[in-house]
Amino acid sequence: MEKGYIKTRPKTVVDVSKIVTIHYYEVGKGFAFDGERHDFWEMVYVDKGSVYITRDGEGIVLKQGEVIFHKPNEFHTIRAYESAPNYFVISFTSSSFSMKYFEGFCNNLNKIHKSLLDAIIREAEVSYHIPKNEPNLRKLKRRKNAPLGGEQLIKTYLEQLLIYLLRTEEKNKNATILPPSAEEKPLILDIKNYINTRCEENIKVDEICRAFGYSKSFLSRIFREHTGESLASYAISVKMKRAKELLRDDRLNITQISNMLSFENPQYFARVFKRECNMTPTEWRQLAHK
Repeated sequence: MEKGYIKTRPKTVVDVSKIVTIHYYEVGKGFAFDGERHDFWEMVYVDKGSVYITRDGEGIVLKQGEVIFHKPNEFHTIRAYESAPNYFVISFTSSSFSMKYFEGFCNNLNKIHKSLLDAIIREAEVSYHIPKNEPNLRKLKRRKNAPLGGEQLIKTYLEQLLIYLLRTEEKNKNATILPPSAEEKPLILDIKNYINTRCEENIKVDEICRAFGYSKSFLSRIFREHTGESLASYAISVKMKRAKELLRDDRLNITQISNMLSFENPQYFARVFKRECNMTPTEWRQLAHK
């Protein structure tokens, strides 16, 4: 007779939902990348030498053994600094509350961190074709006959790395890594669903607040606490994802897509798309059909 076992769901501190790109660079002293912004996280680790990075105007010299994070939609550049550096970049998506602690993060990696980073690089090399010194990589290409489970190991090693970094952050700053109130989570999910199902409308933050019966200050605060981004930035990111889906359909022109997404005019749609996606709608359509 069954004795009433209780199943415990493990707490999730950080969840990496998608890997976007993985790069390894071995560049000369004259290397410079003019910069970009994108709607996902990016981690940069210097393996040799040093690089000069800017993020939203702030200049930082990143030396061997150091790591930096770029939050979503943060404009960043990188160039060689007094050396011919080697550096590793991995970009990924995560909506976990704890990721807010990587905003502005820059620090050294210890032995545990480096061993996990080495494991990520090792699995990436056997799971994907990773071209060196290719800043325009937009999609990972899987290797045929890759070892079983390599992609999942990359995800779990990255999550472990982030957790160990968060432990250090929590110890040093006595930070609260988990959301302050678990009871508010269903509300966040409801808000996201509300935005997602109305992504083609010209939805405003005030309208969202009225729909849920909360003040703008309260709803904006708890949404940022749980997701690490504002209501407005989440709404525009959802709209841009829908725009990318529509751009894959060659039967629709830019004006039609602009109208479907409730933009004032195609010119304004193009400006917003360029700002959020770092390329024009036409350029993205051409890239998607390659």
